[in-house]
Amino acid sequence: MKTSYVYILLCSDNTYYTGVTADVYKRFDEHQDGKFYESYTYKRRPLKLVYFCNFMDIEQAIHFEKQIKKWSQAKKKALIEGRFEDLPNLAKKENKN
Repeated sequence: MKTSYVYILLCSDNTYYTGVTADVYKRFDEHQDGKFYESYTYKRRPLKLVYFCNFMDIEQAIHFEKQIKKWSQAKKKALIEGRFEDLPNLAKKENKN
């Protein structure tokens, strides 16, 4: 079974971009190099890879990516910083940072 990665990039405008890939470093380079003009990250470079985790099941990776995309900035930051105990208390509607 192939490994998949969920990753988070910090954009130059201090927003986060979340994605799924089979090769996190190659995908980061593609974002950083501006390979896809229509990509969210294209006009928000330079970028910084701030988080990634691996999954053995692509469906689980996609599910987690979709979850993260719904999260507030504060909740994403807690995940990036490893403050897992804070995640349940950081609801999207309560924290609009």
